[in-house]
Amino acid sequence: MELNSVKETGVLIVGAGPTGLALAVDLARRGVPALVVERADGLFPGSRGKGIQPRTMEVFDDLGVVDAVRAAGGPAPTGAVWQDGRRVGEHVMFARIEPSEAEPYTGPWLLPQWRTQEILHARLTELGGRVAFGAGLTRLGQDADLVTADLSDGTTVLARYAVAADGGRSTVRGLLGIGMTGETVDPKPMLVADVRIPALDRDNWHVFPPADGHGFVSVAPLPGTDDFQLVAQYADGESPDTSAEAVRAVVAARTHLTADQVTEVRWVSDFRPRAALADRFREGRVFLAGDAAHIHSPAGGQGLNTSVQDAYNLGWKLGQVLRHGAPPALLDTYEQERRPVAAEMLGLSTRVHRGEEQRGRTTQQLGIGYRGGPLSTGAAGALTAGDRAPDGRLPDGSRLFDAFRGPHFTLLAVGTDAELPPGLPGLVHVHRTGPYEPYGKGLFLVRPDGYVGWAGEDATGLVDHLARVTG
Repeated sequence: MELNSVKETGVLIVGAGPTGLALAVDLARRGVPALVVERADGLFPGSRGKGIQPRTMEVFDDLGVVDAVRAAGGPAPTGAVWQDGRRVGEHVMFARIEPSEAEPYTGPWLLPQWRTQEILHARLTELGGRVAFGAGLTRLGQDADLVTADLSDGTTVLARYAVAADGGRSTVRGLLGIGMTGETVDPKPMLVADVRIPALDRDNWHVFPPADGHGFVSVAPLPGTDDFQLVAQYADGESPDTSAEAVRAVVAARTHLTADQVTEVRWVSDFRPRAALADRFREGRVFLAGDAAHIHSPAGGQGLNTSVQDAYNLGWKLGQVLRHGAPPALLDTYEQERRPVAAEMLGLSTRVHRGEEQRGRTTQQLGIGYRGGPLSTGAAGALTAGDRAPDGRLPDGSRLFDAFRGPHFTLLAVGTDAELPPGLPGLVHVHRTGPYEPYGKGLFLVRPDGYVGWAGEDATGLVDHLARVTG
């Protein structure tokens, strides 16, 4: 409802990056009123987070955007290593893992961040949501019932909850006084740019190792575009020049290409690889998500993916509380589940950056889970509560992921005739299927975010668990 310059909403989302847009899409399909506000006048224009890991592809499948993501992106090509103007070898950038019934997506899938955001924004618009651009946060307050936010466009927003999805330099985090603890992963600064180099082939990810006192250069083709993402490392103490002329000079100095072969410099940024974790992910009615909560080295391809999965974890919980009367204590589990995951992914990103661990099974994020967490109860067959729920086929040939898609819970009876309690909530969809190795035999309650919340050989304890999460 709009009254003069006052807007009321269920959830205020600050920041229209991948985190904020993914959360807004999730809330929109749950019927939760949400407003996304963005300080900039439009979506972020650069390629920065370009690698989408398999687990995030599963999230995008559920959110209804995976077909668009697949159509717009492509797999990571083989690396071509150059020295003195000659190709001297090949480098497999990412371990090749074949898809399976249980794990249909392998990766990473390359897609420039700006395109990912366009796809999520289009989905949000399709669901009736919107982003208020040119509306930066200037003041934030809260009481026991509401968050009050003043925006640079003169609007005041009253919301039940707010989510900081406004990046590593989060205004919200600063206003809340939440600190970050971390370290410099590498003292050498980096430059990243989106460039066009028609003379360079697009079949490889081109790598130019350090030479003549210069750091490495990486030039990766961005699928679905005519662009490459250029990454250049500088010496400790140097300050990267982000002008177009300087970008061309870097290419000319460190590769066999000439400056004029870089026909366009479309976007440039510099950064120093860091790993940092917010001291807490919540202050009253305000939550931190994405880079506002954790900052990664880009080397492991974990930052954008961990961020989108923050939103996915928080979205269903906000939906349960605001739409279905679940206990507000359910929202306490967001930090309890996601902060340990973020810490784990920060460590992984740092190890990959330093060459201490290779990209592979771990960086795909399919092994992330919440075993032992506050919403994980029981075990059955091959799975323990907190595990990711594998894909597969139901007796009618449809995918389990099709059955999971949406804002509901899914109760799977796998290879068992165990009786189910009467009067299950309408939010619980029930499916029975025969024995299936990735599950074994048993009853499995799959949360809206695709993790097993409760498991058992019979239904003992299921009703009590549902009361905690469905209201």
